[in-house]
Amino acid sequence: MLRTLLHPLVVVNNAALRVCNIIGIVAIAAMVVGILIQVFFRYHPGYDALPWPEEFARFCMLWMTGLMAPIAYRQGGFVAIDMLNDFLGKRASAALTLLLLLIGLLVLIMGVKLGFKHIKSGMLFSSATLKIPLSLIGMETVKLKLIYMYSSLWIGLILLVSVNIELLLKSLDTLFTGHEYSNNTSPTTDVVSAGAD
Repeated sequence: MLRTLLHPLVVVNNAALRVCNIIGIVAIAAMVVGILIQVFFRYHPGYDALPWPEEFARFCMLWMTGLMAPIAYRQGGFVAIDMLNDFLGKRASAALTLLLLLIGLLVLIMGVKLGFKHIKSGMLFSSATLKIPLSLIGMETVKLKLIYMYSSLWIGLILLVSVNIELLLKSLDTLFTGHEYSNNTSPTTDVVSAGAD
């Protein structure tokens, strides 16, 4: 039953984080290009510094952070002290991980609630320099609302909650079966073959 719940969540997270990875790579590339444009215009004789590259780079950095954090969290890429886990057996380590993940889930849920309040304020304010150049198609140029910047971390927190729940279910599976769940394991795979994976 636990694996029946876990398998669809793994599939959804795999797909979502694959998209996050692509967008994160594009965001970091765009950030580098924006900074290089600003360096050129700031230090090249005869040109003045542009007003928008710093805010554009911040916009890209926020989206890259919000979308790459769940990937790092899922892969165990955050800083961690794992000496205690090394001394414990698989089940005791899974129990400790489960406790820490439950605490983390509470913090993340609080972050999602606070983040939603924060992005609502983003509808009230516009970016100082970033604009949607609708003048290119004969319409009036529109300043970018800050909600598009603030949403990055809120969406990142939602994805972190989803990954946290997946890790919780995996820890429960390890606690009950003594074997680690592989992302390639199907919900119908028995315990012996799951251990072999």
